Amino acid sequence: MQSGCLPAIAEKSVRSGISSEIDFSPSSPLSIEILPDVCCNICVIVPVCNEADHISATLFALNQQYDLQGERLDPNKYEVIVLANNCTDNSAALARQAAKRCGMPIHVVERSFVPADAYIGRVRQLLMDEAYYRLITNRQPRGIIASTDGDTCVAPTWLAAIQHEIDRGADGVSGRIMTASCDRARLDPHTRACYLRAIGYGYLCVELESHLDPDPFDCLPRHHQHCGASLAVTAEMYAKAGGMPPVRTPEDVAFYRSLMRVEARFRHSPLVWVKTSARQQGRTANGMANQLHVWSAMGNQRQPYLVDSALAVETRLQSRRELRQAWQTVQQGQLRLDELQELAERLCVDLNWLGSELEQAVSFGVLHERVEARQAELGRWQQRWLQVPIEQAITDLRTRISHLRQVSSSSGSR
Repeated sequence: MQSGCLPAIAEKSVRSGISSEIDFSPSSPLSIEILPDVCCNICVIVPVCNEADHISATLFALNQQYDLQGERLDPNKYEVIVLANNCTDNSAALARQAAKRCGMPIHVVERSFVPADAYIGRVRQLLMDEAYYRLITNRQPRGIIASTDGDTCVAPTWLAAIQHEIDRGADGVSGRIMTASCDRARLDPHTRACYLRAIGYGYLCVELESHLDPDPFDCLPRHHQHCGASLAVTAEMYAKAGGMPPVRTPEDVAFYRSLMRVEARFRHSPLVWVKTSARQQGRTANGMANQLHVWSAMGNQRQPYLVDSALAVETRLQSRRELRQAWQTVQQGQLRLDELQELAERLCVDLNWLGSELEQAVSFGVLHERVEARQAELGRWQQRWLQVPIEQAITDLRTRISHLRQVSSSSGSR
């Protein structure tokens, strides 16, 4: 099987931080013979492994897509590629049956990979490489590669909402990942409580971020997730980021980091959402199913759900803002090493190391990722900021945000 057109480019992107004017020679990793319609500018990819219970509903939801005014989307403007890999059930057959019933192009590819390649990161990479090839061949550089999963039903306006954000200037878009209320009701009380608290904690963290280190392109209202079940990127930005990184999992997080390295305009859009299954037997070690299983085990063992404290989150956000300001100053050749001492101490990294990284980083995204890796390597940050029960963190975040809202309101009324 061909590996696709991006691995060499991905290596260049990771090495340099930002790759520019990359010369692509696209090929078709999955060798789909039928080319997209000339007006097709969205390619939806769906990795599938033993999803017989869900794949028909997944494809039906993709077939029932409407614009933001409630009109049915033109089925020729988008297509779906299903890659059924290493299935031991009839997922592929059900997908082909659904393809026959739907009035839109659905390409079903069935593969059996060797164990070294039979993982979600590789499967999603092949699918997104194929989608990139098809969009570029169709002369659609701002065409959209949209990813979901085989146990997920996208919202009726999923594609239209993604297109809306891309039209407003986004290079990448993620959607909210929700579970059906009936699925949540079947969870044990502790798991359900952890799930809901995790959502609340995430929203509080992004609101705190909006006060302390806001992204003018990704302002409130927004969410905090960037998962493969609802993730989209333009073809040109996919290329600039070097494609999907060749990691086993979580490949979606790794890809988001790649986008941050090249300063992609990324939108966590509240208009974009999907519903996914709340099963506790997952396909990867880092997905929602695994997290639900972990929460369930914690409840059985009476273990607390620990997260970063409100003060740790605030310090990280303030330090990130100061790091960005320092990097911008270095670009102008104005910052001295002795001015970095306090920042280095707050970041829990060495002063000389930080000064060297500030000079070498070709983008702030590269610099920030390097700092986080250094923090993990040294372990000083983790020693300084011990995690706390999520209930305490939520209470403290609410208190801090309430104060910041009052300050913001007072400033705005002057």
